[in-house]
Amino acid sequence: MEKHLQADIILLQTPINWFGAPWIYKKYVDEVFNSGLHSAKFLSGDGRTREDAARQYGTGGKMQGKKFMVCSTWNAPAESFNDVNQQLFRGVSTKDYLLHITSNYRFCGVEIVPDYNCFDIFKDGDIAKDLENYPAHLAKAFEV
Repeated sequence: MEKHLQADIILLQTPINWFGAPWIYKKYVDEVFNSGLHSAKFLSGDGRTREDAARQYGTGGKMQGKKFMVCSTWNAPAESFNDVNQQLFRGVSTKDYLLHITSNYRFCGVEIVPDYNCFDIFKDGDIAKDLENYPAHLAKAFEV
């Protein structure tokens, strides 16, 4: 929890295994974010109050000024996303697909920057090109 509080930039590098981050990541999130909730260091409630009905759910975060990005590896090809004609993802983007990960951070007030993905890593992917393009993505995402 303290590392999250000290960081300005938080990166998650994860494989996507069976359509999600590995179980150990969920365990980590449960432990770290529950600690941040109970200590009230990550957030104070969910943002809503009885006194102000206009306050939205998810606005109680205390981690403003921090940025979070997911960098993930997929066996799926890039063409699987953003195309309603694709059988599995049916038009869903990686941003949409990773919402269950990024929402934890947004709920705590962290800004989400565009994800970076390496596709088709077991068949036709170009890992060398993905690694070559990664620094430019980071620079743009974090305005370095």
